[in-house]
Amino acid sequence: MSATSTNPAHQHLLVFARHPELGKVKTRLAAGIGNEAALAVYRELLAHTRAVAQALPAHKTVWLAEAPTTPPASADAWPDYEQQLQFPGDLGARMLTAFAHAFNQGARAVLIVGTDCPGLSTAILEQAYAALATHDLVVGPAEDGGYYLLGMKELYEDVFLGKSWSTDSVLAHTLADADRMGLTVAQLPTLRDVDDAADLAAWRDTSGE
Repeated sequence: MSATSTNPAHQHLLVFARHPELGKVKTRLAAGIGNEAALAVYRELLAHTRAVAQALPAHKTVWLAEAPTTPPASADAWPDYEQQLQFPGDLGARMLTAFAHAFNQGARAVLIVGTDCPGLSTAILEQAYAALATHDLVVGPAEDGGYYLLGMKELYEDVFLGKSWSTDSVLAHTLADADRMGLTVAQLPTLRDVDDAADLAAWRDTSGE
């Protein structure tokens, strides 16, 4: 069966997220617009991420950065998602653990996304799975030099190691690793994450709000 199989047991989608709690999400954004407004934006981004993934024929797992301190409201729940807590370590170690978990469950095509990218769409997720039929890796470049999506059909540990996470070198170093390992890489459209007030303003301007 190919990497583009619609069998949810073979396609996995991993979402790295935080439980939406005041003062614990989008801290860089909150520095510009306040904690309450940042929380509202984060809930909007969570809802967007769930919406674009809803129709995707995949086994979905949300990896929460920490356990909620209060019971989630219905709007904050992740129905039909397996739920896991992220392991300790840097972002690379946490993603490596999440990918390994998926492959140990029999996955043949695994994508990971965060919850910061309002430009993410169902079509882009479908394009990413399709790319894995003919490529070893698929990446969605972010304007800040990182990536909003990473996908693979087998575990390549080096992709997660030795990176300066949250810097503008992440994508370049990831592509360099892939080249060194002889991996074929498909690149998706470049999108912008919402990390701070300038990103939020750009998003609102683009969406006409």
